[in-house]
Amino acid sequence: MSPLHQPRSGPSRCYANWQEFMSCYASADTPTQCIRPRDDYLECLHHTKEMARAKTIREHWIQRQAHDAKKAREAGEVRATGSIMSLGLVEQGAKGEQEQQQQQKESK
Repeated sequence: MSPLHQPRSGPSRCYANWQEFMSCYASADTPTQCIRPRDDYLECLHHTKEMARAKTIREHWIQRQAHDAKKAREAGEVRATGSIMSLGLVEQGAKGEQEQQQQQKESK
């Protein structure tokens, strides 16, 4: 696949990478001296490293979401199966009565 100029729109997106690779290849003694420019050009064409990185990030995100959901589910199960959940009405009533008793003692 040779990077040609696109009709009516100028050079292709990877043309600069192609030029860099070709200038390196033309002046190199061995082809192994041009591995980095070649890899840059191929990455520009195919985005293989970018897609692999995006896939890894997505997998980690999915694992994190599953872990967070599991922790939330476990916390919900502990609350549901643990002690009786309080609405705070009894405790407030008991506190209110204690405060009233203390006020009555103080006023006497």
